[in-house]
Amino acid sequence: MPEVDLTSVDVTLLTLLQNDARITNQTLAEAVNLSASPCWRKVRRLEEEKVILGYHAALDRRKIGLGVMVFVRVSIDSHSEAQARKFEQEVQELENVVACYSIGGDADFLLQVVAQSLDAYSDFAMSVLRRLPGIKAMQSMFVLKEIKPFTTLPVSASQ
Repeated sequence: MPEVDLTSVDVTLLTLLQNDARITNQTLAEAVNLSASPCWRKVRRLEEEKVILGYHAALDRRKIGLGVMVFVRVSIDSHSEAQARKFEQEVQELENVVACYSIGGDADFLLQVVAQSLDAYSDFAMSVLRRLPGIKAMQSMFVLKEIKPFTTLPVSASQ
């Protein structure tokens, strides 16, 4: 169940904003059959309730020189809360790590890493990742082709 009760208007607003965060309030209002003021208030409420966390520009990583994407499974040698928190804090400081998830199964964390080249990733993995506290094992999985990269959340599926 969602933490926030979303109306069908909220779902439409969220879907539209995910597809184009620069959409005007007037265009949003027309899409959900509201006047501008109530539409603005609905969006503002979604921001205040932290359903909308921010607005971002989507970039083509290749065009800015980040041609390599790697998923890295990491196992840590101690499962103490302090060890996990230390690892999490350090990972958050790494610019090349664009996402990090604590996972279940035979690894503890899954990192999504971008780099300019295979050589740049190799340097990063050996001189930065391997030196993070408590790492027992790492497995790198290189992305050969992005079939369906993350762009939006399926808001209507939450209903």
